[in-house]
Amino acid sequence: MPSVGIKLYSVLFKLLLRHRLHHLPGSGSSSGGGGGGGAAAAGGNPFGVSSRPDADGVATKDIHIDPLTSLSVRIFLPDPSLFAPSPHQHPPLRRNSFPAPPPSAAAPDLSRRASFGAAAYRGYLPALDGGGGRGRAAAARRLPVVVQFHGGAFVSGSADSAANDLFCRRIARHCEAIVIAVGYRLAPECRYPAAFEDGLKVLNWLAKQANLAECSKSMGSIRLGAGGGAGAVTAKAGVQRYIVDAFGASLVEPWLAAHADVSRCVLLGASCGANIADYVARKAVEAGKLLDPVKVVAQVLMYPFFIGNVPTQSEIKLANSYFYDKPTCLLAWKLFLPEEEFSLDHPAANPLVPGRGPPLKCMPPTLTVVAEHDWMKDRAIAYSEELRKVNVDAPVLEYKDAVHEFATLDILLKTPQAQACAEDIAIWVKKYISSRGHEFSY
Repeated sequence: MPSVGIKLYSVLFKLLLRHRLHHLPGSGSSSGGGGGGGAAAAGGNPFGVSSRPDADGVATKDIHIDPLTSLSVRIFLPDPSLFAPSPHQHPPLRRNSFPAPPPSAAAPDLSRRASFGAAAYRGYLPALDGGGGRGRAAAARRLPVVVQFHGGAFVSGSADSAANDLFCRRIARHCEAIVIAVGYRLAPECRYPAAFEDGLKVLNWLAKQANLAECSKSMGSIRLGAGGGAGAVTAKAGVQRYIVDAFGASLVEPWLAAHADVSRCVLLGASCGANIADYVARKAVEAGKLLDPVKVVAQVLMYPFFIGNVPTQSEIKLANSYFYDKPTCLLAWKLFLPEEEFSLDHPAANPLVPGRGPPLKCMPPTLTVVAEHDWMKDRAIAYSEELRKVNVDAPVLEYKDAVHEFATLDILLKTPQAQACAEDIAIWVKKYISSRGHEFSY
């Protein structure tokens, strides 16, 4: 059973959440940006506001990708030295994502030119030149991308909150991947399907960024590895005006252009974010090659925010469980779904209703994480069973004595269960994002 401290905190959490939900419709105090506060400062900088790696070796950047809806993302980029082996250690069993910088290497020049265009990028950008031909070849390897959707019952939470920041850093380290936390729009100001459309818009943005970077290379706007090594960037002013981003930004995002491999994309959602991730996965399957070069190779659904008209056994027994009880979640669904569409069997709420999109056999491999004391767990497990019936890799990890959001809630982030959950997710995800194939087993 959860400790006394967690039980007391859960009671206070539910009281505050209910108070907020009851006052949301008339208060108008919530931001429709849904977590874009950190990125708001970047409005005048097309490259976003970046920060150097902290002690955990992960750098971050906040940027707006759609000024019309205030859709923002926070990018988490592991530092190159994070995966570099020590000279006193034995060689790793598999290749590292980045090479170890030579001891005598000079400090990298932080004033780098944009991916194309005349403006100078003055934020943090890890050096691409690892020293020597072998170092440059290893540095050229790209990192997979994890698109993360935070929880909060569609009405709270943000991509740049302290809890979500710590969780994304943990995932970036364990998965050795770039994590993109999505600051989608929140209810009740922006009801369904705003948050779901924001998730899909991020995938389209990733595809556009990858295509712009490739187009720039083919047109001679970018030349990597010329003269000064892989960090050298040469721009042609005459080409710049012909490459325009439909979102209003005419500059390729430098972190993604230099390090991201969008053909290995994983969707990860916590609580209501899992509902968004599942929706985006379905739309990605329907889009097919229209999203090229983005390919969703797997998704992780952490304690999904599923519900339905017919209650499951866990919904009956655990309706008054910790943190997010059923009455509070029902109120959140009423704030999220349009009044004329409200139904607990809405496609956004119940994954088992027919006609939700492409056949289940077309869905990507899906890992489902559930908690023992979560009233929503049975429906998530049932969804995984339906996926397995059509031969989709869909394991379920159930954590004993755990509660809803046990791996992402601020007070629980440093518990052994939360840390073990991140490690378990990384082990499974690496089967599908490893550049050397399925070398991991779970």
